[in-house]
Amino acid sequence: MKLVNLSKNEFKKFADKHEQITFHQTEEWANLKKKNGWDAYYVGLKDKNKIVAGAMILAKTLPIIKKKMFYSPRGFLIDYKNKDLLKEFTEEIKEFAKKEKAIFIKIDPYVEYQERDNNGDIVEDGYQNKDTVENLKELGYKFFGFNTMQDTLQPRWMHVIEINGKNEEEVQKDMESKTRQILRKNEKSSIKTHEITKEELPLFKSIMEHTGERRDFIDRPLSYYEAMWDNLHDSGILKILIADIDFNEYENNTKKEIEEVKKALADRIYKHDNNLLKMNEKKYESTNKQDKESIERLNNQLDKIKKYKEEYGEKKTLGTILFLIYGNEVLSLFGGTDDNLMQFQSAYTVHYAGIKYAIDHHYKRYNFYGITGDFHKENPLYGLFLFKKSFGGHVVELIGEYDLIISKFWYNIYQTAFKTYHFLKKIKK
Repeated sequence: MKLVNLSKNEFKKFADKHEQITFHQTEEWANLKKKNGWDAYYVGLKDKNKIVAGAMILAKTLPIIKKKMFYSPRGFLIDYKNKDLLKEFTEEIKEFAKKEKAIFIKIDPYVEYQERDNNGDIVEDGYQNKDTVENLKELGYKFFGFNTMQDTLQPRWMHVIEINGKNEEEVQKDMESKTRQILRKNEKSSIKTHEITKEELPLFKSIMEHTGERRDFIDRPLSYYEAMWDNLHDSGILKILIADIDFNEYENNTKKEIEEVKKALADRIYKHDNNLLKMNEKKYESTNKQDKESIERLNNQLDKIKKYKEEYGEKKTLGTILFLIYGNEVLSLFGGTDDNLMQFQSAYTVHYAGIKYAIDHHYKRYNFYGITGDFHKENPLYGLFLFKKSFGGHVVELIGEYDLIISKFWYNIYQTAFKTYHFLKKIKK
């Protein structure tokens, strides 16, 4: 077997059929990273004329020393359980890296470590890939450990819904009742989603910027989102959905609901008073009370809608999510919500739109993406985990991040410089 350079088309044909494929291992992703100084190699291990393993490898030349660092995001695409194949690929890729003056190759394979349920607990007798971790370590890969926080290049912990041919009703059955109630309420409130055009990117940027201020992170510049759009949108990888509320429609729906409740209440009273309805008196009074409370609540809702219209106009954008779609899954990369209208909980509606897209287009999985592996209530990000798990699905724990060191001398220098840079950056912040 021999490692060879592949054409982009040859690599794509191999990669798209691989069970571990994600958008990270695509020409489109490589082109986006080129904007930040990364070059790309497409390599494959061939057994005669058949590709048995491969990788898209990003490469960046380090300043001063003029050496390269290699990174195969969510790579390699290989059967990690086949130790002989992994060993041969490792030996070949090391020789390739030496010729290209790389000092190490970083990988973070899209391979699960062990099966976990919706609460993050390990599933007894579930699948596991502990042998994969041992194979990599035995072959000289430096393992960065089973971290629980998001301090790796790509999240090691995620929350996903396995679609696998399910319809909407089957997916909804796995959701918490509160989540289904919020989705129904948002539908009554006339919260709808639409896919934006490139001209609407400033609107998306505005929401992300305000979300960054609220959550204390620095948002990316508009040019970053424009570059993502230019490199990923036309191929179908990138979609951005925005949730809007139509206050006129919301108002009309509320008025209609009031009339329906009033009619039901009047009809019940008429039948009761004319002995046309046999009902337990206690239950009768209780139901009437609930209807009157509903009418009062809905009238209060009308007053709020009037104020919303005065402040925001007839329509208002509530929130947004940027999706990356490739291979087997629809992935929610990041999103944001208008600070002033968070009470509408539009994130539920936008995520559900992504889930419906996955169902309608026959994807195997909807990926909520990053969570932490710390499932204690004291964790400051525990609320984010609760939100994602409320949709059903399960926790995914990946095998982690590894460096295949080519030159120990230069690797140690790089690590020292990298740690010093981030220490100074932290002090500056």
